[in-house]
Amino acid sequence: RAGSNLDDHRNVIDYWTIATAGNASDFGDIAGDYVTHAGVSNGTRAVFGGGMDPDGDNTIEYVTIDSTGNATDFGDLTVARGELGSACSSTRGIWLGGRTNSPSPATVLNEIDYVTIASTGNATDFGNLTVARRGAGPISSGSNSIRGYAAGGLAPGVSNVIDYVTIATTGDAADFGDITTASNGSMGFTDSHGGLQG
Repeated sequence: RAGSNLDDHRNVIDYWTIATAGNASDFGDIAGDYVTHAGVSNGTRAVFGGGMDPDGDNTIEYVTIDSTGNATDFGDLTVARGELGSACSSTRGIWLGGRTNSPSPATVLNEIDYVTIASTGNATDFGNLTVARRGAGPISSGSNSIRGYAAGGLAPGVSNVIDYVTIATTGDAADFGDITTASNGSMGFTDSHGGLQG
Protein backbone atom coordinates (compact mmCIF):
# COMPACT_ATOMS: atom_id res chain seq x y z
CA ARG A 1 0.00 0.00 0.00
CA ALA A 2 1.06 3.59 -0.37
CA GLY A 3 0.03 6.98 0.85
CA SER A 4 -2.54 9.11 -0.94
CA ASN A 5 -0.01 11.57 -2.32
CA LEU A 6 3.69 11.94 -3.03
CA ASP A 7 4.29 13.44 0.44
CA ASP A 8 2.72 10.44 2.21
CA HIS A 9 4.86 7.46 1.20
CA ARG A 10 4.55 4.02 2.76
CA ASN A 11 6.79 0.99 2.31
CA VAL A 12 4.51 -1.41 4.19
CA ILE A 13 3.16 -4.65 2.67
CA ASP A 14 -0.08 -5.88 4.30
CA TYR A 15 -1.85 -9.22 3.88
CA TRP A 16 -5.12 -10.85 4.86
CA THR A 17 -6.83 -14.17 4.32
CA ILE A 18 -9.42 -13.65 1.59
CA ALA A 19 -11.79 -16.34 2.84
CA THR A 20 -12.23 -14.66 6.24
CA ALA A 21 -13.05 -11.14 7.40
CA GLY A 22 -10.73 -9.15 9.62
CA ASN A 23 -7.98 -6.60 9.73
CA ALA A 24 -4.84 -6.86 7.62
CA SER A 25 -1.55 -8.01 9.13
CA ASP A 26 1.97 -6.81 8.42
CA PHE A 27 3.73 -8.88 5.73
CA GLY A 28 6.99 -6.95 5.44
CA ASP A 29 8.34 -3.94 3.58
CA ILE A 30 9.27 -2.97 0.07
CA ALA A 31 12.74 -1.46 -0.23
CA GLY A 32 11.61 1.68 -2.03
CA ASP A 33 9.84 4.70 -0.60
CA TYR A 34 7.51 5.45 -3.48
CA VAL A 35 3.88 5.64 -4.57
CA THR A 36 1.84 4.68 -7.67
CA HIS A 37 3.74 1.46 -8.35
CA ALA A 38 1.89 -1.51 -9.85
CA GLY A 39 1.87 -5.22 -9.12
CA VAL A 40 1.50 -8.56 -10.91
CA SER A 41 1.29 -12.13 -9.59
CA ASN A 42 1.40 -15.74 -10.75
CA GLY A 43 -0.23 -16.96 -7.54
CA THR A 44 3.13 -17.84 -6.00
CA ARG A 45 4.95 -14.53 -6.28
CA ALA A 46 3.80 -10.93 -6.08
CA VAL A 47 5.98 -8.58 -8.11
CA PHE A 48 5.93 -4.78 -7.71
CA GLY A 49 7.23 -2.46 -10.43
CA GLY A 50 7.94 1.24 -10.81
CA GLY A 51 6.62 4.11 -8.71
CA MET A 52 7.23 7.80 -8.02
CA ASP A 53 9.80 8.90 -5.42
CA PRO A 54 8.99 11.74 -6.53
CA ASP A 55 10.70 11.07 -9.88
CA GLY A 56 9.99 7.85 -11.73
CA ASP A 57 11.59 4.69 -10.32
CA ASN A 58 12.65 1.61 -12.31
CA THR A 59 12.81 -0.84 -9.39
CA ILE A 60 11.11 -4.25 -9.58
CA GLU A 61 10.76 -6.19 -6.29
CA TYR A 62 9.04 -9.43 -5.36
CA VAL A 63 7.76 -11.46 -2.41
CA THR A 64 6.68 -15.08 -2.07
CA ILE A 65 2.98 -14.88 -1.18
CA ASP A 66 2.83 -17.97 1.07
CA SER A 67 5.51 -16.59 3.37
CA THR A 68 6.06 -13.22 5.02
CA GLY A 69 9.08 -10.98 4.86
CA ASN A 70 10.57 -8.00 3.09
CA ALA A 71 10.58 -7.73 -0.69
CA THR A 72 13.64 -8.84 -2.67
CA ASP A 73 15.13 -7.14 -5.71
CA PHE A 74 13.88 -8.65 -8.98
CA GLY A 75 15.46 -6.34 -11.57
CA ASP A 76 14.64 -3.07 -13.33
CA LEU A 77 12.01 -1.75 -15.71
CA THR A 78 13.29 -0.55 -19.09
CA VAL A 79 12.12 2.99 -18.21
CA ALA A 80 11.83 4.52 -14.73
CA ARG A 81 8.22 5.55 -14.18
CA GLY A 82 5.19 5.67 -11.91
CA GLU A 83 1.40 5.80 -12.40
CA LEU A 84 1.73 2.76 -14.63
CA GLY A 85 -0.73 -0.04 -15.33
CA SER A 86 -0.20 -3.76 -14.93
CA ALA A 87 -1.64 -7.08 -16.09
CA CYS A 88 -0.47 -10.66 -15.89
CA SER A 89 -0.89 -14.30 -16.73
CA SER A 90 0.43 -17.24 -14.74
CA THR A 91 3.70 -16.81 -16.63
CA ARG A 92 4.24 -13.15 -17.47
CA GLY A 93 3.75 -9.79 -15.83
CA ILE A 94 3.46 -6.63 -17.91
CA TRP A 95 3.55 -2.92 -17.06
CA LEU A 96 1.86 -0.36 -19.30
CA GLY A 97 2.47 3.37 -19.76
CA GLY A 98 3.08 5.75 -16.85
CA ARG A 99 4.99 8.98 -16.36
CA THR A 100 8.34 10.27 -15.22
CA ASN A 101 9.22 13.67 -13.72
CA SER A 102 12.86 13.61 -14.77
CA PRO A 103 13.96 15.25 -16.91
CA SER A 104 11.48 18.05 -16.27
CA PRO A 105 8.77 18.61 -17.39
CA ALA A 106 6.87 15.41 -16.61
CA THR A 107 6.70 13.03 -19.57
CA VAL A 108 3.78 10.69 -20.23
CA LEU A 109 4.96 7.34 -21.61
CA ASN A 110 3.66 4.62 -23.95
CA GLU A 111 6.17 1.88 -23.09
CA ILE A 112 5.04 -1.67 -22.23
CA ASP A 113 7.51 -3.94 -20.40
CA TYR A 114 7.30 -7.59 -19.41
CA VAL A 115 9.00 -10.09 -17.11
CA THR A 116 8.75 -13.83 -16.55
CA ILE A 117 7.38 -13.89 -13.00
CA ALA A 118 8.97 -17.19 -11.93
CA SER A 119 12.48 -15.92 -12.70
CA THR A 120 14.32 -12.70 -11.86
CA GLY A 121 15.99 -10.18 -14.12
CA ASN A 122 15.42 -6.89 -15.88
CA ALA A 123 12.21 -6.28 -17.80
CA THR A 124 12.15 -6.58 -21.59
CA ASP A 125 10.44 -4.23 -24.02
CA PHE A 126 7.02 -5.60 -25.04
CA GLY A 127 5.79 -2.81 -27.31
CA ASN A 128 3.86 0.45 -26.99
CA LEU A 129 0.37 1.62 -26.06
CA THR A 130 -1.70 3.18 -28.84
CA VAL A 131 -1.77 6.42 -26.81
CA ALA A 132 0.87 7.43 -24.27
CA ARG A 133 -0.82 7.90 -20.92
CA ARG A 134 -0.55 7.62 -17.16
CA GLY A 135 -3.14 6.60 -14.62
CA ALA A 136 -4.47 3.76 -16.78
CA GLY A 137 -3.37 1.72 -13.76
CA PRO A 138 -2.45 0.30 -11.41
CA ILE A 139 -6.09 0.96 -10.84
CA SER A 140 -7.69 0.46 -14.21
CA SER A 141 -5.67 -2.20 -15.95
CA GLY A 142 -6.93 -5.74 -15.91
CA SER A 143 -6.27 -9.17 -17.31
CA ASN A 144 -8.07 -12.43 -18.05
CA SER A 145 -4.65 -14.17 -18.17
CA ILE A 146 -4.77 -14.08 -21.98
CA ARG A 147 -5.17 -10.38 -22.68
CA GLY A 148 -4.05 -7.35 -20.73
CA TYR A 149 -6.04 -4.13 -20.84
CA ALA A 150 -5.45 -0.45 -20.09
CA ALA A 151 -8.56 1.75 -19.95
CA GLY A 152 -8.68 5.51 -19.52
CA GLY A 153 -5.94 7.54 -17.89
CA LEU A 154 -4.38 10.93 -18.59
CA ALA A 155 -2.70 11.65 -21.92
CA PRO A 156 -2.41 14.49 -20.59
CA GLY A 157 -6.15 15.11 -20.89
CA VAL A 158 -8.53 12.49 -19.54
CA SER A 159 -8.71 9.55 -21.96
CA ASN A 160 -11.50 7.15 -22.96
CA VAL A 161 -9.20 4.74 -24.83
CA ILE A 162 -9.17 0.99 -24.11
CA ASP A 163 -6.03 -0.80 -25.33
CA TYR A 164 -5.26 -4.49 -25.19
CA VAL A 165 -2.31 -6.80 -25.69
CA THR A 166 -1.99 -10.57 -25.86
CA ILE A 167 0.20 -11.34 -22.87
CA ALA A 168 1.90 -14.46 -24.29
CA THR A 169 3.23 -12.54 -27.31
CA THR A 170 4.98 -9.22 -27.76
CA GLY A 171 4.00 -6.24 -29.88
CA ASP A 172 2.22 -2.92 -29.75
CA ALA A 173 -1.18 -2.63 -28.08
CA ALA A 174 -4.28 -2.58 -30.27
CA ASP A 175 -7.36 -0.39 -29.86
CA PHE A 176 -10.20 -2.30 -28.21
CA GLY A 177 -12.78 0.49 -28.11
CA ASP A 178 -13.73 3.29 -25.71
CA ILE A 179 -15.05 3.48 -22.17
CA THR A 180 -18.40 5.30 -21.96
CA THR A 181 -16.95 8.20 -19.97
CA ALA A 182 -13.34 9.33 -20.13
CA SER A 183 -11.81 8.73 -16.70
CA ASN A 184 -8.62 8.54 -14.70
CA GLY A 185 -7.99 6.62 -11.51
CA SER A 186 -10.79 4.09 -11.84
CA MET A 187 -10.70 0.42 -10.83
CA GLY A 188 -10.89 -2.42 -13.35
CA PHE A 189 -11.58 -6.15 -13.09
CA THR A 190 -11.86 -8.95 -15.62
CA ASP A 191 -12.80 -12.60 -15.84
CA SER A 192 -12.61 -14.90 -18.86
CA HIS A 193 -15.70 -13.28 -20.44
CA GLY A 194 -15.78 -9.54 -19.79
CA GLY A 195 -14.45 -6.55 -17.94
CA LEU A 196 -15.76 -4.09 -15.38
CA GLN A 197 -14.51 -0.60 -14.71
CA GLY A 198 -15.75 1.74 -12.01
